[in-house]
Amino acid sequence: MANSKLTTYLILIICFSFTVPSTAKTSTLVQEIKQQSQVQDKEPFVGVNLGTDVSDLLSATDLVSFLQVQKISHIRLYDANQDILKALAKTKIRVIISVPNNQLLAIGSSNTTAASWIDRYVVAYYPETLITGIAVGDEVLTTVPSSAPLLLPAIQSLYGALVAANLHTQIKVSTPHAASIILDTFPPSQAYFNQSLTSVMVPLLQFLSRTGSPLMMNLYPYYVFMENKGVVPLDNSLFKPLTPSKEMVDPNTLLHYTNVLDAMIDAAYVSMKNLNVTDVVVLVTESGWPSKGDSKEPYATKDNADTYNSNLIKHVLDRSGTPLHPEITSSVYIYELFNEDLRSPPVSEANWGLFYSNSTPVYLLHVSGSGTFLANDTTNQTFCIAMDGVDSKTLQTALDWACGPGRANCSEIQPGESCYQPNNVKNHASYAFDSYYQMEGKASGSCDFKGVAMITTTDPSHGSCVFPGSKMVSNKTRTVLNSTEVSGAAERLKFSTFHGSQISATTVAFSILLLIPFVTTR
Repeated sequence: MANSKLTTYLILIICFSFTVPSTAKTSTLVQEIKQQSQVQDKEPFVGVNLGTDVSDLLSATDLVSFLQVQKISHIRLYDANQDILKALAKTKIRVIISVPNNQLLAIGSSNTTAASWIDRYVVAYYPETLITGIAVGDEVLTTVPSSAPLLLPAIQSLYGALVAANLHTQIKVSTPHAASIILDTFPPSQAYFNQSLTSVMVPLLQFLSRTGSPLMMNLYPYYVFMENKGVVPLDNSLFKPLTPSKEMVDPNTLLHYTNVLDAMIDAAYVSMKNLNVTDVVVLVTESGWPSKGDSKEPYATKDNADTYNSNLIKHVLDRSGTPLHPEITSSVYIYELFNEDLRSPPVSEANWGLFYSNSTPVYLLHVSGSGTFLANDTTNQTFCIAMDGVDSKTLQTALDWACGPGRANCSEIQPGESCYQPNNVKNHASYAFDSYYQMEGKASGSCDFKGVAMITTTDPSHGSCVFPGSKMVSNKTRTVLNSTEVSGAAERLKFSTFHGSQISATTVAFSILLLIPFVTTR
């Protein structure tokens, strides 16, 4: 993802408990999971990429439990981490695994090596772990063009190994591309693949058509906007409602485009049609928006990231397709699940995640009305913070009341504690105000403090400082986690409902490629 690419939900909740399962019962469960997975994946879903450039990444078991609590049912890995694959067993979470670019040479030049890879990472785990696809390399044609001749041989060798294991109809093989392989993307009707890549793209598309596999594309309206400011409006990039006069119109088809992503997807369909391929579906393997950037990235903000990803989720689940193909809605993997704090500059590279590494949300998605998704879909979750522009003396008076007569828990803003920094009145007052507000059950008038406080839906937690309102959500999450017993062999499962509500097996799944992720070259 990143400039080319930065390189990294419906969870069915059931009650299923047994101590020493028989082979018959285990086989029945696996078959049930496979059948439900096949039905669900016929519907468009939102998944998440999982990047691992994180200093304190959760253990595989805790990670999978977190995915379950967050109702994430589709993830994409940038490798084939065996600990994660083992932990995913019998969870109904579907996963795309990946062959890193540095393994293409070995796999592309040896059928034996490809077969060994399939045995080690697929056969050893499937079907208990629902592996649905293999992403071979990542943006190979644009980031490591010297490996381009190896790409199709590697894909074909892996597919041949799947055929030998009789898994080729359940597991699809493809490779994610950067958006830059397509030229003249607007209007979409004039788009075409870079002609220097024709010798690779033609046989690749023929393979995808023959095997029913998708064209994987990493599509970032953020970069389109940043590279075309003044031409591409921000509202079009963020899926915001537009007046007809602001819609982008393809002069050749007269189709109206209300957002950049649809135009990028249709550009891919037109490019394929130009090479006589019309039966391959586009799968968006990466898309997202950074929540923080440096001085040269002023549009990388939490508000814009929230707006983009919230609207993206709604757009996919509306199943309205694109202007060119309203009958086809592409599934999308959000880039990404966690902020990858170990990434190199620019600042935005480390800030694509929906969550911090401590599992608190970076911002609160607004996807109410689109089904049951992420547990950080917290349109109804609110916090109380100090207003901007209030003088320090007035804030100090309100802070003293909150921590004194108000009996707010102010222990975390004492010297040396997690919320002491930044050491200023506004930060300390915000924490104390939220403590009081949450303690009072968010009652009317409990976030006022004589006019110096305000309610917000944006989680004010930062770094290791977790605000009381976010802690309350974490406590609820912990309750669910504790009610999910998973043995090392994943033979004992017990799923409880989240927030007491049973989730329908027909609900559209929200997946996350544990992004959740987006790109490698940046």
